Amino acid sequence: MNKQTFIFGMLCFGISLIGFTQQLPIAIGMDSLKIQQLGEVVVSDSKFKLKQELSGKVITKITQQDLQQAQGKTIAQIINETAGIEINGTKSNAAQNLSYFVRGGRNRQVLILIDGIAVTDASQIANDYDLRLLNADQVESIEILKGASSTLYGSGAATAVINIKLKDASKKPISANFKSVMGSNQSQNENDYTIENFMNSASVNGTLNKFNYLASFGHQFTNGLSAVSNGTEADAFNSINGNLKLGYQFSEAFKITVYGSFDKIKADFDDGFMFADADNLLTTDQYRIGIAQDYNYKNGSITLNAAFNSVKREIESSFPTQFKSEGFVADLFNKYNFNDKFYTVLGLNVQDNKMESFSIPFGSTNFEQSINPDNASFTIIDPYTNVVYVSDFGLNINAGMRLNNHSEYGSHLVYSVNPSFKKDVSFGYIKGLASYSTAYITPSLFQLFEPSFGNVDLQPEENTTFEIGAEVNIKDKATFNLVYFNRNETNFIDFVDLGSFVFQYNNVEDSFTASGIEFTANYKVSNKLKLNTNATYTKVEDDLNLRIPELKINARLDYQLKESTFLSLSYQYNDDREDAFFNNTTFESETVNLKSYSLLDFYVSHSIIKNRMTLFTNITNILNADYQELYGYTTKGRNVNIGFNLSF
Repeated sequence: MNKQTFIFGMLCFGISLIGFTQQLPIAIGMDSLKIQQLGEVVVSDSKFKLKQELSGKVITKITQQDLQQAQGKTIAQIINETAGIEINGTKSNAAQNLSYFVRGGRNRQVLILIDGIAVTDASQIANDYDLRLLNADQVESIEILKGASSTLYGSGAATAVINIKLKDASKKPISANFKSVMGSNQSQNENDYTIENFMNSASVNGTLNKFNYLASFGHQFTNGLSAVSNGTEADAFNSINGNLKLGYQFSEAFKITVYGSFDKIKADFDDGFMFADADNLLTTDQYRIGIAQDYNYKNGSITLNAAFNSVKREIESSFPTQFKSEGFVADLFNKYNFNDKFYTVLGLNVQDNKMESFSIPFGSTNFEQSINPDNASFTIIDPYTNVVYVSDFGLNINAGMRLNNHSEYGSHLVYSVNPSFKKDVSFGYIKGLASYSTAYITPSLFQLFEPSFGNVDLQPEENTTFEIGAEVNIKDKATFNLVYFNRNETNFIDFVDLGSFVFQYNNVEDSFTASGIEFTANYKVSNKLKLNTNATYTKVEDDLNLRIPELKINARLDYQLKESTFLSLSYQYNDDREDAFFNNTTFESETVNLKSYSLLDFYVSHSIIKNRMTLFTNITNILNADYQELYGYTTKGRNVNIGFNLSF
């Protein structure tokens, strides 16, 4: 594919949008557009429920319908099909670690929220949340907000915020859902389609007067693939998830929800230095408890979200290690709507994190503490405010600031300004948008205190992001948007070779820039046929481009064959990428080019009992493309999954 031609075409498309739309009423026939559907409602960019057309950001929303039409896939696989997102590891062995690449950033620059509250693991190198811990059947919807969002969400929200909303209880006294999936799990050079992948879930929920409840359980077991491409021994992945949510509506104005969950994974993995089979095992146990309270008053509401998270990880390998982390986060904020023109948020966010690790010193057989939680801890107290102005003449402004008060780094101010202008026209609307925002990423406790590689003198990374774009909406027919972004990064934290086989985390003096274009088009060809497509061009400086495709394209064609039967064909193109590995012969790090690849997937579902039972099948990598997602590791070939979803 000629990338220069493609990029030039994207730019020309954006420039010509406004002129082209002057002809749209004639081209599409205005008689067919008399009924205007309500716009999609989003909350991630303001914490208010506002129509997406009033947002100055391009927010990707994955609805419950979208999730139902992707049954059998994990949350990471589903998110990986959206514009501007590359989650590396989703096409490899199920036990493969996930890497989040958004706008040239890394895991530590992507913040994940569950029901509006940040989830992290203070013992991880990047302080990030592992999406492998989340069961897709527990999720109601997902919003993806790209760009620096530290004003609303704090440290780590530098390239994207992934806001995951879990399911609520049914309004019925009792409801139940059961899902089961089984299928193959093989590489490109296998062709036996042995059943090696099992995914099951069950939930019971309902509402009794003012009390509501939800209990769910999920399980996945996947085997059959070796982690490394030249391995002969299969590496299994096993996970279980449990979730309990209880709520009580005290009055029209006040409700409270308490919840608890556990997530456990066991993942076999191989020797990544020698690229050889090994009996290594990663075990992760996560427990979360939390409370959410909402008090509504005239024109406003007060919300308190608080959660405690505990994670234990153990690595059984030639270098056995144990990690423990605890995190507490509370977000208290007041939302006030003056007159449907001014929406304000005033809040206070508090975080407290600590970690501990154990290793076996050389010559010993017993674990000894290597990181002390009395030292490896920090507290953050952030007051923040955000204002949204919606005018009668099309101008919308979203602006905010946050004062980060870190126990190790003192105070740090971040801010954002996001104006947009929407003009209603006969066929829909045209919108222009721009934003300038700053963000920060504090070093993780691992980067600060790990005895061999840590550096207590590390300083926070700082990001600034500029965006400009346009969006065109045709009522009930199509939405097109094009966004250019430019992100500058300073104080980048890197794993630096100091010589003589000594490595340490250090701030890099040079600044780095990542820029690119994101294009999304959703077109309703007819009542039965829909086309969704997106393309992302990312230009990253050589020091940051590891595993990031310069060009990535996703396209999906959905067809409602009849009321009970749904078909979907999806395509993904990933440009060639640079990867690095440690050469155990030369004892040096080497760079290798991974060739571009294209994937074609097919999904079909059929309802045999309306609103009760659905059968579905998905076939991934239909053409059995041979490619590498990660150098030296196994990549999935053609695979088939079948399943059913039963509701009462």
